[in-house]
Amino acid sequence: MSAVLLFLVALGFVSIVAEDLVHIDKAKTTLFFGSLVWVLHFIFPPSGETSDALMIALDENLLDIASLWLFLMAAMTLVAYLSHKGVIDGIVNALLPERMSERKLMLLTGLFAFCFSSMADNITATLVCIAVLMNLRLPREKMLRYVVLVVFSVNAGGTALITGDVTTLMIFLADKVEIPDLMLLSLPAFMAVAVLSLLLSRGLSGELVMEKRHTEVANGDKAVAVLFFCTILGTIFGNVFFGIPPVLTFLFGLSLMFMVVQFLNRDEPTLDYIRKIEFDTLLFFLGVLLLVGMLKEQGVLAYFPQLYDVLPPLAANYVMGLVSSLFDNVPLTAALLNSGIEMTLDQWLTLTYAVGVGGSLLVIGSAAGVVAMSKVDGLTFGSYLKFSGYLLVAYTAGFFGVLAVGSLL
Repeated sequence: MSAVLLFLVALGFVSIVAEDLVHIDKAKTTLFFGSLVWVLHFIFPPSGETSDALMIALDENLLDIASLWLFLMAAMTLVAYLSHKGVIDGIVNALLPERMSERKLMLLTGLFAFCFSSMADNITATLVCIAVLMNLRLPREKMLRYVVLVVFSVNAGGTALITGDVTTLMIFLADKVEIPDLMLLSLPAFMAVAVLSLLLSRGLSGELVMEKRHTEVANGDKAVAVLFFCTILGTIFGNVFFGIPPVLTFLFGLSLMFMVVQFLNRDEPTLDYIRKIEFDTLLFFLGVLLLVGMLKEQGVLAYFPQLYDVLPPLAANYVMGLVSSLFDNVPLTAALLNSGIEMTLDQWLTLTYAVGVGGSLLVIGSAAGVVAMSKVDGLTFGSYLKFSGYLLVAYTAGFFGVLAVGSLL
């Protein structure tokens, strides 16, 4: 039965790749296969597995999904409100010059996504960056290049901070690295972003002319924008100092938005903004996480630590970055930490970089990629894969940059 379940999981991931061929929304296919494998898992349980044990496994998986769902719902509602009120458009008009080359915009996009994801979580950073790019009304093919850079940059931006990436926090809590050592990762991580921005800007020679228009933003909407920024900061500090889950902070921030808008404008139907978010994104996440959860239940991730018996640690770490583009990097990192692998400081730093940035190599390899794929027309598994060569070069450049930094410690 395990073979059947793994085959169905593989079909679920193939359905994402084949979306353009079968013309069936990936949210529908992943949800179908994700729920199917768990139904079969209960009907044909592993030998010796009790119903209580199956329920515990499902509950753990659903808890992760529910946390992500609620977090996404809160973040997307806040961004939808600010976008509808013209706040994001106003920021774009204020910050960007009237004329700018496409290459300069590419570098600025990478820099902004990298820095913003260092402060915020990857999902929020991706949503905001895509909202800004959509306001520029770029041609579809060019838009894809900028979005690919956003996905890579937001994953790279959080690598050096324990608040920026869960896997970085896991490796830190396991006493494998220290915060001063992690901070050095920001240098090679940004170098990788710069390399990718240069590669993606090849062939871009045009100049963007921004249509400057005055956007009147009400005081109440400015208050919501400040509240959104405070929610991001509160998420970081609340998690670091008090262990508050990010989903709880964002739900509190969303509730404050409702109260502020209600107080300032009693006729504003704030709950309508929840209906504006893309629920196909949430369903897609649900299906993907159900599939990944089944891989975890089948013990697939437990085989990857054996790679360190075959390859040198640095080579194995590089491969783990590639693997993290297919598998959730959190259980993958947990499997490596629980295996008792012994590595030096510079080797742990390369692993931290690899599992944090490697998920960018495929669009389904990170939450940022999944969010971008659901928000941007034309961004599919296949269209993202066209840039795989550039992404691999940038990932590799950053990896060797980490090696150079680690040799100085």
